[in-house]
Amino acid sequence: MATFDVIVVGLGAMGSSAAYHLARRDVRVLGLEAFDIPHDQGSYHGVNRIFRLAYYEHPSYVPLMSRALELWRELEEVFGERLVFVTGSVDAGPPGSEVFEGSVESCRLHDLPHEVLGSSDLSHRFPGFHLPADHMAVFQPDGGFLASERCVVAHIMEAQRLGATVHAREPVRDWSLLPGGGVRVVTDRATYEAGTVVFTAGSWLGKLVGELEPLAVAERQVLGWFQPRDPAVFSPDRFPVFNLEVEEGRYYGFGIFRVPGFKLGRYHHLGETTDPDRVDRTVRSADEEVLRACLRRYFPAADGPTLSLKTCLFTNSPDEHFIIDRLSDEVLVAGGFSGHGFKFASVVGEILAELATEGDTRHDVGLFRLARFRSGLETSGTEEHQGGTRVESEAGDDVGGVVQNP
Repeated sequence: MATFDVIVVGLGAMGSSAAYHLARRDVRVLGLEAFDIPHDQGSYHGVNRIFRLAYYEHPSYVPLMSRALELWRELEEVFGERLVFVTGSVDAGPPGSEVFEGSVESCRLHDLPHEVLGSSDLSHRFPGFHLPADHMAVFQPDGGFLASERCVVAHIMEAQRLGATVHAREPVRDWSLLPGGGVRVVTDRATYEAGTVVFTAGSWLGKLVGELEPLAVAERQVLGWFQPRDPAVFSPDRFPVFNLEVEEGRYYGFGIFRVPGFKLGRYHHLGETTDPDRVDRTVRSADEEVLRACLRRYFPAADGPTLSLKTCLFTNSPDEHFIIDRLSDEVLVAGGFSGHGFKFASVVGEILAELATEGDTRHDVGLFRLARFRSGLETSGTEEHQGGTRVESEAGDDVGGVVQNP
């Protein structure tokens, strides 16, 4: 039986980073991925993902984002490929809206350089925007995007270079705690043992760790790319990434990069929670229309022919803050990144590596602890669960589980 110090289950954004940061610490690490590396079944495909320092969701994210950006730059250096693209970021909405007011608060609290712009000033600076006259925007010059699929590739290849063992197309079927300490993980191909297991399986997290099923819920998303009438207006050097809160919903988008078209998505798209193994990946007219509603009104210069529509997944926690915690001495979990997690993947990997090797982390992750949901996790005893066995830890947390069809 192959043995390791740490097994990482799921090698997407967070798992690939965790494997890399563990390998940097000379840890014997095994990474297991159910699909290809990279793949288009989860949450990180579709060319790029936003990074922004003006974080309206909660000001405590800003220090983590600053560290994440440092680590992305370090990864660029060792991998020898550009991964970070600075375009500036815009957070816009009507006065009093969460996006606008939260971004202003975040910038002021953390002394971030920024400008507050009215609608006409925003359109003059960036002609692609056409917002209502009363809307306001925060422009933060340090925002931009990450080449998301290449970031995952970079983390994996650097982890391998440092000695990590990486297996793709090897889904986990069962796992259990060992009586004397450690954990056993069973896949389609083999059985492995390690001192610690780190679950970073995205939308499949609840299937692997059953008691997290109500706390990490998959949601169907659709991203669209559309042909602008004047593509130059939407080039990355002339158009910032954005978050926009309007009466139609909350949208996010990017200028043209590496594939044709202006990229646009709507948070919580059509509000479709789903089983990640049964998600409807067929794109329909209703999917396009919810994006067109935004294009027609707020980005009319980009309201041209559809070039691409792709399905992906959010994995939402009940409060849309991350889940990063320890279920027992042997089990770490990271999930529920709720559509805004990719930019933090570099620092989440560092956090998980510190927790796995040192038992604690230098970073403030109090906002992400499971204690905020604890009443929903309380059970007692040992019981059969989805074909696996839960084992109660000394802390009273049930751990164990199985995934049937990742």
